[in-house]
Amino acid sequence: MFDPSRDEVRQFFTETWRKQRAGEILTPLESIAADWVTEHPEYQQELADPESKQADYSPDRGQTNPFLHLSMHLAISEQLSIDQPPGIRRAHEKLVARLGSTHDAQHAIMECLGQIIWDAQRTNTPPDTDAYLALIERRASRD
Repeated sequence: MFDPSRDEVRQFFTETWRKQRAGEILTPLESIAADWVTEHPEYQQELADPESKQADYSPDRGQTNPFLHLSMHLAISEQLSIDQPPGIRRAHEKLVARLGSTHDAQHAIMECLGQIIWDAQRTNTPPDTDAYLALIERRASRD
């Protein structure tokens, strides 16, 4: 399993965004990441600043960590591409239909993923993929 450090994740996103802006060839993973950065113009200036790789982001100060946010988009994109956990792709399609956009559907899934990760950290257990899928399906079924 690939387990990059905080610095490696930040380097990946800042270098990907630099390459995108320079019109350089991107790897398939970089291409997906660049698409998500494009969807988040509020992060683009920060990703272009080399100092952002050292920043600490505190929710207490109302700061969103762009690297964490984009990493979650990337993780969900990968989950959807391989339908893992099985059924996530179908639930995502329902969310897209209900919410009207892929981006909004990803943000809904992101909330579910965040809850499952928090639960796993709190209980010191592996993430519960069944509970994760159930949360997503519940979100997809809301009226």
